[in-house]
Amino acid sequence: MDFFSNSITTLEQALNYSALKQKVIANNIANVDTPNYKAQDVSFQKLLESSKSNQLSAYRTDRRHFPFPNENTLSSAIFSRPSSYNENGNSVDMDKEMSDLASNQIYYNAMAELISGKFSSLNTVIKGGK
Repeated sequence: MDFFSNSITTLEQALNYSALKQKVIANNIANVDTPNYKAQDVSFQKLLESSKSNQLSAYRTDRRHFPFPNENTLSSAIFSRPSSYNENGNSVDMDKEMSDLASNQIYYNAMAELISGKFSSLNTVIKGGK
């Protein structure tokens, strides 16, 4: 039995996607001067497809913890962009990364507002409309 509706689960996956994308963008920005570094991106479609097949979502924060069957779900959504912008083989375009960073922040805020609204509605129902 699912405690939450599919919309909350989908919003949760959207927040996970946005958090992962934030990490990837930050990694790209940190490696802007690294020779032969290939910029990475995240595919929401791959993340959503891989999460639908797994019921339990978990992330191991320490290598000593027990492994989970879907631990590689997030890493399977990351891919490298093949183009090269700089003479040193680096493919990080700072203008694109900063633009992606801003749009990802807007996306994250929108998803957080939506899921907050869902929980607020549940809270109203639990309290009996008070």
